[in-house]
Amino acid sequence: MPSAVSQVDQLAANGRHYFTTSEMQSALGVSAAATRQALSRLARKREIASPARGFYVILPPEYRRLGCLPADQFVPALMKHLEQEYYAALLSAAQYHGAAHHRPQVFQVALHKKRRSISCGSVRISFIARKRLLDVPVRSINSPRGSVLVSTEEATAIDLVGYEKRIGGLDLVATILSELAERLNPVKLADVARTAPIPWAQRLGYLLEYVGASDKAFPLKDFVRLHAHNTTLLQPDGRTAGTHVSSDWRLRINANIEIEA
Repeated sequence: MPSAVSQVDQLAANGRHYFTTSEMQSALGVSAAATRQALSRLARKREIASPARGFYVILPPEYRRLGCLPADQFVPALMKHLEQEYYAALLSAAQYHGAAHHRPQVFQVALHKKRRSISCGSVRISFIARKRLLDVPVRSINSPRGSVLVSTEEATAIDLVGYEKRIGGLDLVATILSELAERLNPVKLADVARTAPIPWAQRLGYLLEYVGASDKAFPLKDFVRLHAHNTTLLQPDGRTAGTHVSSDWRLRINANIEIEA
């Protein structure tokens, strides 16, 4: 009778870095309870880890101290197991594009709907619910164990503005945009704005001008002029009294933006 250890070793030897409880039970030919016990023993030895119910990752020696694989090495397989469309988003996406400013402490993933955060050893994954997820442009970026889907530079920029609370506020958004701006395609930026609420485009255009990237915002400005029928706030939950309005972006400037050094 094969053992859980031998099955895990065989999977790893074949380049497979994950498995499900049901797959292991089938391979071992034992009861569900016996399978769980065998996997629990391996987990205690930090030879495997379980980031989600019924899903395990195999830990090579270099990652046992971490207690999990790095998120980008198993998120694609986990999302396939969960039958969820996804993409790496926000600060995690910005890091792939060379503009994270600081290394993000949490791997951020966009899904169709809300989902609880995941903790696996020292690895943390948080999720955002993104409407029109399948319309958001992504690209496949290689990782040590396959590839991961990541929002494009333009999609990352619009998401950063839309989910500014999830990354630490507009100051950090502006800081990242100042680093990301040279990679942005102005036409693609206006196109991706169609996947998001109009106020996101209004805020993004203003912030791009603020960080000195006005040349990236011209098509976006035309988009806003055509579609933005209401004046909105730069800081969504901020004050309204004593503020001035940017007529180009139909935006009430109710926050002082400071780019981090």
